[in-house]
Amino acid sequence: MLRLSKKADYALLALRHLAASPRETVSARELAESYDLPPELLAKVLQLLVRAKLLASQQGIRGGYGLAKTPAEISVVDVIHAIDGPMTVTACSESDHSCDQYSKCNIRDPLWKLKDRIVSALAATTVAELASDLTPAVGTHQAAPVAAGHVARLNFVRR
Repeated sequence: MLRLSKKADYALLALRHLAASPRETVSARELAESYDLPPELLAKVLQLLVRAKLLASQQGIRGGYGLAKTPAEISVVDVIHAIDGPMTVTACSESDHSCDQYSKCNIRDPLWKLKDRIVSALAATTVAELASDLTPAVGTHQAAPVAAGHVARLNFVRR
């Protein structure tokens, strides 16, 4: 089963919140309280997003975190890469041949192609779309409304 890590989920939630918010910055504490998230973990996630230049951090009385780019410039795959690194669907990769079955494997290449399609779908979905509650279905670039409360594994839907 393909599934986002809890940290990637929190990162997308925070970015969606910031994209939909009229305020330019929001504190980590405020985000954590709004969504009942562990404050320490969320703070680490936000710092990873700052390092990836997806968020900007501001100190001071009106400080907090704000988007470093427009929501339309931030894709879901950018967020996942910032939090979890490159996506994989197999234990091996183009650069890691350590699997004992590597030379005999007959599903590796088809699975890598599938991973590429998943990454393309995630790259085509932006934080702006998440904030507008519209996301494209996997394999398409058209936005379609999704019923509230539905959870999907490969296509990302509103929460």
